Amino acid sequence: MTSNCITVAPGQSLKPWQKAGLELVARLYGGRDVVIAIDLTESVGLNDEGRIRLTQIIKDSLRSGDTVYVVPFATEVNPLAIDVNPISLEKGIKFRARTEDIENILQAVPFQSAINLANTDIQKAELFVYQRLARVNQCRLTTYQSVKPQSVVWLTDAPLLTAPGITSETWVETPADSPFRLKDSQQSQVRESWLKALPLKERSRQIEGNNNTVYQLSVVDIPPTVQEFCTPAPGGKETCLVTPYLIKLLWLPTSIFILVLIASGIWIKYLISINQKWKLKITFDSDDSREEQICYLKNKQKIAIGDDSLNCLNCPGEEIRGYLHRQGNQIYLQPTKAAPIFYRDREIISKQKITSNYFKLNCPQQGSSLKDFEITIRIIK
Repeated sequence: MTSNCITVAPGQSLKPWQKAGLELVARLYGGRDVVIAIDLTESVGLNDEGRIRLTQIIKDSLRSGDTVYVVPFATEVNPLAIDVNPISLEKGIKFRARTEDIENILQAVPFQSAINLANTDIQKAELFVYQRLARVNQCRLTTYQSVKPQSVVWLTDAPLLTAPGITSETWVETPADSPFRLKDSQQSQVRESWLKALPLKERSRQIEGNNNTVYQLSVVDIPPTVQEFCTPAPGGKETCLVTPYLIKLLWLPTSIFILVLIASGIWIKYLISINQKWKLKITFDSDDSREEQICYLKNKQKIAIGDDSLNCLNCPGEEIRGYLHRQGNQIYLQPTKAAPIFYRDREIISKQKITSNYFKLNCPQQGSSLKDFEITIRIIK
């Protein structure tokens, strides 16, 4: 453990939005803590099925970014008297989905029981594992690293998550001098407080061992969680741990998400707009006998301006003077130069962008003297 990681006690309950924030942090940054806790007493003795199932878990369920801890236990935790991945932030096997990672984990797992070991102190093992896992995530909290979901794979014939003060009727192998046999002992109360503080979810599978024995392969999942401590501070204020942590780790991805959401909204709005038909209301200011006409214009569609028989935007003469061409959410006047066409009192000789939804065109009649023929167009989008 680093100097910032002190022994942690169960804190106060998290608010629903804080739990959701921790879940989001875990999903964004990835990785899990996976503890393989193996009962080394002879009554378990991993047989072929147990080895197959445990190997299956290691090969098939671990994901890149996971950290694996191997914790053998009996009367004592890690009774092999060697440093087998103690649960701490700096220890453990980093899994990167490589073949050598799988081999490193399999080599660390004691597949053989120890004949000289007996009397599994299961509640002591539970306290060690759950308290150390909580400490790891609390260290991440205080150093602004991403908290992780955690899982414990238990291989034992001892009952898990039992009430404090374990009796011989519940589990006969608990050592007679174990403080966990006493309901009110400090160790029993600390274990009970952690079982209540951590959101534990257990799933079990029974396995038949050697010599007609039976043990369980149980997986206890713990969603990403930390211990919150809010303390009064000078100046009528209060200092807490979780909210500043979530702000620091989530402000950037949240900002990016909001920007992406805004950009997506703008893009969707644009796609909707360019797929909508435009309605064009056309009135003929120079000829009161002509009724108002309605045209519809789709994206990339053109309306010709000219011969009465060819289009709805008609004007004197047989020539096609130009086109109203829609491109996306813009409309352009594209002259053919076959006959003059005016926009804003200026003859148009090249493609011209129309910048208003209400505009006039003048298609003067050909003759000895040009006579105005004005058309008013209103676009309804």
